[in-house]
Amino acid sequence: MIAMNFNKTLTAAALMTTVALGASLAKARDGNALLSQGATNELIKQGAYLAHVGDCMACHSATGRKPYTGGLPLMSNIGTIYSTNITPSKKDGIGSYTEQQFAAAVRRGIRADGSHLYPAMPYPSYSKITDADIHALYTYFMQGVTPVDNPAPVTDLSFPFNLRWGMALWNWMFTSDTPFQGPDGASEQVRRGAYLVESLGHCGSCHTPRGFGMNEKALDTSNAHFLAGGNLNGWDTPALRGMPGWSQQDIVDYLQTGRTSRSAVAGEMTSVVYNSTSHLSEVDLNAIAAFLKTLPNADAQGAASAQLPKGAITTTAKLTAAQNLTLGERLYVDNCSACHFVNGKGAPRVFPHLDGATVVNATDPDGLLNVILKGAQTPSTEKAPSVLPMPGFASRLSDEEIAALATFVRSGWSNHADPVETSQVAKARNSLRPN
Repeated sequence: MIAMNFNKTLTAAALMTTVALGASLAKARDGNALLSQGATNELIKQGAYLAHVGDCMACHSATGRKPYTGGLPLMSNIGTIYSTNITPSKKDGIGSYTEQQFAAAVRRGIRADGSHLYPAMPYPSYSKITDADIHALYTYFMQGVTPVDNPAPVTDLSFPFNLRWGMALWNWMFTSDTPFQGPDGASEQVRRGAYLVESLGHCGSCHTPRGFGMNEKALDTSNAHFLAGGNLNGWDTPALRGMPGWSQQDIVDYLQTGRTSRSAVAGEMTSVVYNSTSHLSEVDLNAIAAFLKTLPNADAQGAASAQLPKGAITTTAKLTAAQNLTLGERLYVDNCSACHFVNGKGAPRVFPHLDGATVVNATDPDGLLNVILKGAQTPSTEKAPSVLPMPGFASRLSDEEIAALATFVRSGWSNHADPVETSQVAKARNSLRPN
């Protein structure tokens, strides 16, 4: 009887131990699952941030379509290229991509089926993205983006550009698989800024001059062509080297809000600020600005003058007197002076400077003509939610009048650009595209 009770006690104790052990194991599994899910959520959050840095939304989203489903027409010298669906749809997107295939598409421009992407996808810059950032981006697009079964329009270029295999030769000639190096002896802040600019930010895609093969002439700071200014859809894009006349805070403000005390965004940069740079942290924005300020200046254009040029005084005085005005001067007083004032200085963080503005003094006047014809508006961002619009004058002014107005603005105050011909306005008007 004593032995039987003892055996029952042992059995009960063993059972309780087993139950307790099972509960502990289950709790451990639940804890590990929570830790794993927490790590995944952090990766998704990090990937979403990196997607903003890379400006993925701007190119892979189009009016009337859901985000990341592509369909945006990208104009190029070889024809129209349509962006692709990059949602995790297994039917129309990248849902079947492995991480290795995703990395190959992003860094090398090679799709999962082995065919080549066109460099409208900025893989020459994305080639420098680190493995860790690729992993975060892959996690985000596969687990943080809603799959959408909606095919994007098919890119169909004329011969010989429709032969995608030819891109293999182009890649061999004009791209590099060298990992990010960073400037020698740079601080951690400057190195971070260089990484963001050269890789995910792909700033060189627009702000670096192009060679005979429509290639960027430089991909990093080892070459003075890098960020020395370029041309995008008829707009002269300014040099970003050193940015004379801009303080580090000016650069941060511009990228964060689309406006500074002197300037405001227009054209393609409006989308960049709205979809990308306005979402970046203060730390990363300051890193970008610090890096740009370390670059030797491409030239002295745009540097702030310590003394008001004589031409600026003369122009201001004539507009103030409003006597014996030329057609261009009269059109400016009637249509522009209320916002940009007779001194061409505008209002800080509201109406940009025209005196000394890069878009005004650009060799190619198309940027200025586009703004006059179409108008512009600042993006609504977290730090600057108000939208400040400028009306377009395409329906109000003739080609002759816009040519006269633009010619005055490009030669008034301290500006020194060539006059504008009526034929240039007509060409710009014919090429107007919706925002």
